Amino acid sequence: MATTLSHASLPASRRHSLTAFARAAITAWRQRRALERLDVHARRDLGLTEADIAREARRPAWDVPQAWLL
Repeated sequence: MATTLSHASLPASRRHSLTAFARAAITAWRQRRALERLDVHARRDLGLTEADIAREARRPAWDVPQAWLL
C-alpha cells in the first residue's frame, strides 16, 4: 500500500507555510520574467546593468527573500 501525503494530514501551520512559499516562488518568478522584458531605458532608470538582470533572472523561483515567507 502506497503512502501519500494528503492536504488534510499536514498541520494547519505547515499548510500555511507551504502556501506562502508557493505564492512567494510564483511571485518571484513573475517579477524576474518582467525584469527581463524591461527596455533599455527602464533598466537604466532602475540603475541595473545587463549582468544584474541576467544574474537575477537565473535565480531559481524558490530563491526568495525570507521576509516574503512571514
